[in-house]
Amino acid sequence: MICMRGVHPPSGTSAIDKRVAIVTGASRGIGRAIALKLAQDGKHVMLVARSQAGLDAVAAEISASGGSAECSVCDLADTAAFAALVENVAEKCGRLDILVNNAGITKDGLAMRMSDEDFDAVLHVNLKSVFVGCRAALRPMMRARFGRIINLGSISGINGNAGQANYSASKAALIGLSKTLAKEMGGKSITCNVVAPGFIETDMTEALGAQIKEQIIPSIPLRRLGKPEDIAAAVAFLASDDAGYLTGQVIVVDGGLSC
Repeated sequence: MICMRGVHPPSGTSAIDKRVAIVTGASRGIGRAIALKLAQDGKHVMLVARSQAGLDAVAAEISASGGSAECSVCDLADTAAFAALVENVAEKCGRLDILVNNAGITKDGLAMRMSDEDFDAVLHVNLKSVFVGCRAALRPMMRARFGRIINLGSISGINGNAGQANYSASKAALIGLSKTLAKEMGGKSITCNVVAPGFIETDMTEALGAQIKEQIIPSIPLRRLGKPEDIAAAVAFLASDDAGYLTGQVIVVDGGLSC
């Protein structure tokens, strides 16, 4: 299901004269920080998530700071709906410049006990929905001969992580997908990169508990967990005109954990 709320351009016109960005998983955490940063940088941001209340709250923050945003409720497990959303944004706004695939899910468990259903569900949302969204975004980007695709990976997709065979596999595959798109689309001035966060202060790391976090922090050279704004800063650079000669790369933002 898709439900858009916000200020839409009049039919048949291009009322958006600034770069247009789609950010998935924008209702909280890293996605929220990315959306706020892109709006601060002058982008018109389409906020996508499953929670209307969460999206409305982020849109209100953006509006209060002088930025512009719209909300669209969409469950990325419905890949056809996500593709339609991307196409609709490009049509209504007259352009689509930036796609940030941030949304993802986890269904953790040891590999020997992991069900086919849990494996497939994570690959479907974390990988297939990204592919479908990218495929839909490429058409308007190719017409404009400009595009920035930023896919949110994870250090788990580089190093693996016990109990996350499905999640790690989805994020590792995301790197291969992104490098392939970078090679296919470079001639059209469309870049595709991956930002791979380490341990970031989000609901997910909060669930780890204080004891586990105390064990993790000494192994991070910067001696702290990352903040969503740390990831947003990397994404904002990759989305900018200044990053036009950077594509097919994996930018690891983990405080030095994997160095």
